[in-house]
Amino acid sequence: MAKILVAEDEHSVRDLLALSLRSRGHDVQAVADGSQALSALQQDRFDLLLTDIVMPIVDGIALSLKASRQDPEMRILMMTGYAAERQRAHNLDELIHDVVLKPFTMEEIGNAVESALTG
Repeated sequence: MAKILVAEDEHSVRDLLALSLRSRGHDVQAVADGSQALSALQQDRFDLLLTDIVMPIVDGIALSLKASRQDPEMRILMMTGYAAERQRAHNLDELIHDVVLKPFTMEEIGNAVESALTG
């Protein structure tokens, strides 16, 4: 079981991700934006950060940069529905495990999470 922080601004996607990852046995904390994620990261340690790239206040790129400086051992997996944002994220290859394109199935994101945690 891993401790996972989910940062996703779409309420329904965030809730579905949390439910799906909990059903796989993970301990999940879900937040609505990068600012809330940074607060959570200051209060607790996580094995994985699963973050949307496009979010209000602090986007997933800035969040990932700050999170990796704070905890270089934490794995980072990103999600996006925008091809251009995926390219921006790939400029961070040394920091992130992968970028998952939306829409995805719960099986696809679950497999991506498992790959990030083991790889």
